[in-house]
Amino acid sequence: MSGAQDAAFQALVRQGNQARFAGEAAAAETAYRAALKMRPDNAPVMANLGLLLLSIGRYAEGWPLYEARKLIHQPDIPPPPLPEWRGEPLAGKSLLVWAEQGLGDEIQMARFIAPLKAMGARVTLACSPPLVRLFKSLKVPVLAITPQLRPPRADFQVLMMSLPARLGLTLESLSGAAYLAAPAGPQTGGTGFVWKGNPQHPNDAARSLPSPEVLAPLAAQTELIDLQAPTGDFLDTARRVQGLERVITVDTAMAHLCGALGLSCWVMLPAHWTDWRWMRGRGDSPWYGSVRLWRQDVAGDWEGVVARMGAELAAAIS
Repeated sequence: MSGAQDAAFQALVRQGNQARFAGEAAAAETAYRAALKMRPDNAPVMANLGLLLLSIGRYAEGWPLYEARKLIHQPDIPPPPLPEWRGEPLAGKSLLVWAEQGLGDEIQMARFIAPLKAMGARVTLACSPPLVRLFKSLKVPVLAITPQLRPPRADFQVLMMSLPARLGLTLESLSGAAYLAAPAGPQTGGTGFVWKGNPQHPNDAARSLPSPEVLAPLAAQTELIDLQAPTGDFLDTARRVQGLERVITVDTAMAHLCGALGLSCWVMLPAHWTDWRWMRGRGDSPWYGSVRLWRQDVAGDWEGVVARMGAELAAAIS
């Protein structure tokens, strides 16, 4: 590719990224597809187009494109060199499911263990250490991914984020029902809150609150309980949140935990670069029936989100 062609390609990628940031899905798709005509095998553009399509519910097109992420990065500890499962029949076969990306992604994708078992697979799940005890409720062997792990032999392995593509997931086939379970802790009531996510996340400045005081106006309607500092692993957290009336959180693993447990959870979302799984313009989530989404109308305006939540809480107790 010549210098002029490369400059044109880069310009199209920038256009796509800028349109995606602005929430202009059609313009972003047009730019990304034009870029792919110039470089059909460019993995970052393929993955970004896949995420864009997932964010607007075009799952059949989005999942295969998102497989390009594996050409960009692999898990820090990669799965063993076993044959990759690509949708072959699983009856009587052993399958090693290997976690990737963040803790919230692992919780979100754990829903697919049950369908794999229903296909006749003998599933072993390898996940991040803080999730091992929580995932025991899936009734499969669960291993902690550490440098010392010696994975079992299996007929196939598959990365967790590839499961939707392999299973042909669509919006219509997606269930928002709870799929994890944990013993209930003390019934304390009140509203738990998480106000910031992992600072290493590329969009954390937009998705996290500037301080927990942003939520202070809600104290007039409900007791606020700070869940920011975890105690124990995710099973301990699951026990704790089950005793609350609801949880309010920014886009973190807490949202996935509550949704997977079927607990009432309000998720505060930024106006721009909203994660693909929360889609666009919706107040509900097809992934989690117990989750409500509260979106910024204007970038950075968390006070407006809190005011709307406060009004609803006040109306519920009046």
